[in-house]
Amino acid sequence: MSKHAWIVTATLLATSLSAVAQSGNASALPAAPAMHLTLQMNNAAGVSSGQNPPLTRQQAEQMALRNNPRISASKLLAMAQQQGVREARAAYLPDLTGAVTAVKADTGSRVSASSLTASRLITHAGAGGELSQLITDFGHTRNLILTQKLEAQAANANALATKEEIVLYTDQAFYNALTAQAILRVAQQTVKTRQITETQVNQLTAHKLRSTLDLSFAQVNLSEAKLMELDAENNAAASMAQLDAILGLDHSVEYQLVEDHATAPAPPVDLDSLVQQAIQQRPDLMAMNYGTRSEQKYAHAERDQLLPTISAMGTVGATPVRVDRYYTSNWWGAVGVNMNVPIFNGFLYNAQAKAARERAEADAENARDLKDQIVRDVHTSWLRVNTAYQRLTVTTQLVQEADMGLKLAQTRYNLGLSSIVELSQAQLQQTRAQIEATNARYEYRLALATLRYQTGQLP
Repeated sequence: MSKHAWIVTATLLATSLSAVAQSGNASALPAAPAMHLTLQMNNAAGVSSGQNPPLTRQQAEQMALRNNPRISASKLLAMAQQQGVREARAAYLPDLTGAVTAVKADTGSRVSASSLTASRLITHAGAGGELSQLITDFGHTRNLILTQKLEAQAANANALATKEEIVLYTDQAFYNALTAQAILRVAQQTVKTRQITETQVNQLTAHKLRSTLDLSFAQVNLSEAKLMELDAENNAAASMAQLDAILGLDHSVEYQLVEDHATAPAPPVDLDSLVQQAIQQRPDLMAMNYGTRSEQKYAHAERDQLLPTISAMGTVGATPVRVDRYYTSNWWGAVGVNMNVPIFNGFLYNAQAKAARERAEADAENARDLKDQIVRDVHTSWLRVNTAYQRLTVTTQLVQEADMGLKLAQTRYNLGLSSIVELSQAQLQQTRAQIEATNARYEYRLALATLRYQTGQLP
C-alpha cells in the first residue's frame, strides 16, 4: 500500500472516532444500520418509551370495537329493525279504543250534507269503547311479519359486516402506522450515518486529502437524508392520526405501537376452500340474501291485498245524559263480524305486487354480483398474500447484499479507490433495501388480515 493510502486510512480512522464520540454512535464505519440492528431498534422502541402508551394490534381492535361510532350506529339500527317485527305483529292483536263524547245540539235537527251516517243531532253525553280483532287476511299479515324478520336478520348481518370492516380498517391503520414509525427510525439512523460521513469528508477536505466536490456530495447526501427524515416524521404523524380516528378518539394520542413478534403463518394453499368459506360466511353477502328473501315475502304480502279480510268487532258504552224519547236504554252494546272484499281500486294492488317482485329480482341480481366480487376479492387477496410472503425472502436477501455492497464501497473509498458518488450510491441502496424489508414485513401481515376479512373469518 502506498504512503498516501496509509495517510488517508489513518486520517479516516481518526476522524471516524471523533465523529462517533460526537454522535454517540458505536460504529466506526459510516454505514446505515444493518437489518438486525434495525429490528433491535424497532423492538426496543416498543418498550423504552415512558411517555407514549404501548398499543398492540389486539388492543387496537378491541378499542375500535368499543369506541368507533360506526359500531354503535350499526347496533342501534339492528335494534330498531327488531321493532319492525313488533309493528307487523301488532295486526294480529286486538285493537281496543275508548271514547267520551258530549254533544249540545238543536235536538231533532239533521245534518243534510257530506255524510252517509245517521243525520239526526241530539243533545247527549256518553262514554264507551270499541274492540276489533283480525280473524284472517289470508296471509297478508303473516308475510309482512316474515318480511320484517328477514329485514331484522339483514340488519344483524350488516352490523356484523361493519364490525369486521372496522377490524380490517384498524389492522390497516395499525400496520401503516407501524411501518411509518419503523421507516422514521431508519431515516433517523440514515441522518446520523450521513452526518458521520459528512464530518469525515469535511476534515479530509480541510487536510487537502479530499476535494471540495466530495464534500459537496456528502453535504447533498446529508440534506437528502434530512428531507427523508422530515417526510418520515410527517407520514408517521399522519398515520397515527388515522389510527386515532379509527379507534374512535376525538383527540390525538401518540401510541408506541408494539409489533407482534410471533411468526406469521404461511399462506393458505387451497384457494377453492377459501372461496367456499367466503360465500358461506361473508356477513355482507348474508345481509344481501336476507334482503332478497325479505323483498320476496313483501311481494307476496302485496299480492295478498287482493284477498278478503275478515275481522270481528264489538262496542259497548253508556249514555248518562240523554233525551229519553230518543234513547230506549242508558247503555248500548253490539258484536259483529265483517268481511272486506277488494273489488277494484284502479289496479293499485296489482302494481304494488309487481313492483315488489321486480325489486326482489333486482336484489337477487345484486346478490349474485356481490358473490362474484367476493370470489374475485378472495382470489386477488390470496395472490397478494403469496406475493408478500415471497417478498420477505427477497427483501432479506436484498438487505444482506446492500450491507455487503456498502462495506465494500466504504473500504474502497477509505483506500482512495473510488469517489464519494459510489459510496453515496451504496448508502442509498442500503437505505432503500431496509425500507423495502420493513414494508414487506408489515405488508405480509396486512395481507393476511385482508384475506381473513375477505373470507369472513370473525376477528
